[in-house]
Amino acid sequence: MKRVALLFLIASGLVPAAFAQETGNLQVGVYADYFRLQQTKTNFAGLGARVGIPAFRNVSLEGEMNYDYDQAFTERFTNTTGVLILQRSGVRLLHGMIGPKIMLGGRHGLTPFITVKGGFMDVFFDQRPATIGTFISSVNNLRGSNLSGVLYPGGGLEGRLGPVGLRMDIGDEMYFNKGTHNNLRIAFGPFIRF
Repeated sequence: MKRVALLFLIASGLVPAAFAQETGNLQVGVYADYFRLQQTKTNFAGLGARVGIPAFRNVSLEGEMNYDYDQAFTERFTNTTGVLILQRSGVRLLHGMIGPKIMLGGRHGLTPFITVKGGFMDVFFDQRPATIGTFISSVNNLRGSNLSGVLYPGGGLEGRLGPVGLRMDIGDEMYFNKGTHNNLRIAFGPFIRF
């Protein structure tokens, strides 16, 4: 009984601190990302956008999509006549994820957070220049693509001054295609809170 009373006393002391935290706001941001594709040992860079909608106190539901530009690497193979052929492969990535972001509180304007998101990743070949039209056609072709499921556990820091802030996250973007493939992902960019 004493343990229950002590637990109740500690919990009741923490409740006012939890309710004193700032409530969530709609958050919209853009970011640049770095993605290391382990299977090909290739580094990708791209741009993305995210939207966070408050769900509970210090918890928001975020959706994001990013497009990693052409990362050409040279493939070498020998044909049947013994001739060495070099071919440039225009590999691109399209990621889409959704999941909760939990703010952990912070000091001096920096707030740490953790997140777990699920979604998809499309790895495709495209020799066209990277433009808005190429991105739109890639999104339109998702139904005909070979998508892989993604799980992204990560965390980071965000700081803001008024409604404008900066955010940096890092995590392991795991995709599932004939096994689990772990990949480093880092994202950094500004956001606006409404």
